[in-house]
Amino acid sequence: MPDATLRADAAAFRRFNRLYTRFIGTVTDRFLRTPYSLAEGRVLYELATRDNPRAKEIAEALGMDAGYLSRILTQHEKAGLVKRRTSKTDSRAADLLLTPKGRAVFRTLNQRSEKQARDLLTRMPAPARARFIGAMGAIEDAVLCKDPAPPTFTLRQHRPGDMGMVVALEGKGYVDQFGWDATFEALVARIVADFTEHFDPQKERCWIADVAGEHVGHVFLVRHSEQPGTAKLRLLYVDPRARGLGLGHALVDECVRFAREAGYQRITLWTQSILTAAHRIYQHAGFRLVREEPHHSFGKNLVGQTWELDLDGA
Repeated sequence: MPDATLRADAAAFRRFNRLYTRFIGTVTDRFLRTPYSLAEGRVLYELATRDNPRAKEIAEALGMDAGYLSRILTQHEKAGLVKRRTSKTDSRAADLLLTPKGRAVFRTLNQRSEKQARDLLTRMPAPARARFIGAMGAIEDAVLCKDPAPPTFTLRQHRPGDMGMVVALEGKGYVDQFGWDATFEALVARIVADFTEHFDPQKERCWIADVAGEHVGHVFLVRHSEQPGTAKLRLLYVDPRARGLGLGHALVDECVRFAREAGYQRITLWTQSILTAAHRIYQHAGFRLVREEPHHSFGKNLVGQTWELDLDGA
């Protein structure tokens, strides 16, 4: 790694440590408003959550110097929090046990730590909290060198604020991926404005896909204004960051399921020939290509496609 990159990464790491230790209040010598330091409290936690541990085991779990741990254990013994008992399996070793007083101190620390965590998380909006917890999981995976679990997604109906994100994702996404111009973003804005103004919850839906609280995909199903019994599938979008999770299939499946429940006989959609990944999703759901027509839109020469799904025969 180049020295300049390493220096920048080290600075970012140190900045995060300063911020986070201040955030959770560990820079004082009194942990959670008790007479104990963070290290002393961590030793009590290990004693309370292990069966008859030994000093070596606790030192390894905490990455703590054996001499430092010995001084902490001696302090806890003098305070009546810990006692030693000759091991039943090895007479040369001693098991460490919390006394009733030690367990009472641990309960206080544990309750205050739980309250601290809940208070900090409660102050965060739900999306920010989801990102925060996800980021902590990513750090844990990286530190422990674990293979990260594949992210999971949730589908939900739209709520206030989602329509602006739909326009932003579509506008930027198609510019970045295909070089379309701003007229496409304007089209998306008109579609979502019309949906919002004339939304019929009995016949129409918007589904938002979230990963770790972030909006990463969406799709709309709306009534076809000129063809009774026909629904339009519109604005299927999966952010590049969320591809490979099966999001597109899940979104289209929701459209088909809801269209049947709402009593539609057919679903139609308009797309472009270059959007081949979406074609595979439509084919998998049973749609068939019924018409193609070249056109010039969004600053490009394109071939528009109409796909249909006959719900009576699907």
